[in-house]
Amino acid sequence: MARKYFVSANWKCNGTKDSIKTLADSFNTVDFDPTKLDVVVFPVSVHYDLTRSLLNKKIGTGIQNVSKFGNGSYTGEVSAEIAKDLNIEYVLIGHFERRKYFNETDEDVRQKLQQAIKNNLKAVVCFGESLEQREANKTIEVITKQVKAFVDLIENFDNVILAYEPIWAIGTGKTATPEQAQEVHKEIRKIVKEICGEAQANKIRILYGGSVSVENCTSLIKQEDIDGFLVGTSSLKTSFTEIIKSAM
Repeated sequence: MARKYFVSANWKCNGTKDSIKTLADSFNTVDFDPTKLDVVVFPVSVHYDLTRSLLNKKIGTGIQNVSKFGNGSYTGEVSAEIAKDLNIEYVLIGHFERRKYFNETDEDVRQKLQQAIKNNLKAVVCFGESLEQREANKTIEVITKQVKAFVDLIENFDNVILAYEPIWAIGTGKTATPEQAQEVHKEIRKIVKEICGEAQANKIRILYGGSVSVENCTSLIKQEDIDGFLVGTSSLKTSFTEIIKSAM
């Protein structure tokens, strides 16, 4: 089944007004077909309006986190209701850095996805294994636990995108080989099939995120079960346009 490719830029806690304008100007030069490819940028939330105003309409935008709570006395949080009210289209959920530095759990990820779905937000849900877990041959066990924590919530498989990010490859320069990545992506699709059925498993998009670069994107995107990328460091460069083009 042909799935629409999805290439996303996670700018993390980076960016200035000038650098965002430079990147937006560069990204806007890529003439892609939005019926065949989604391109989405996740800036720092306070940069959201600026980023949205500078990018052309074909490029989507989102925020890097959303609260597991609704509106209320939760200082510093951004609820899904508020995101919806501001016409924010996408949210990023469960990124490794949220799990590591803010102690987010699989249950937190589930609750955040519930909030996103309830408010009709599109979500990119992240998960992945550590180097220790991979070396102990526990990759599939870990991934299965993480995916099973939330996948039963999904009703619209166009609006939830999965992102496999091997922790040992994030920001390290190390990358899973195309074969290693494909092996895990295939298993992820199998997990979705077991819980949600074959049709939904074939429909859902699974991204790879882990030191994606201009050098490795072409070989990764050729893999059968890799439907695009969640790109960190390399999305802060104007050469990110080459990663977009690899999916065209």
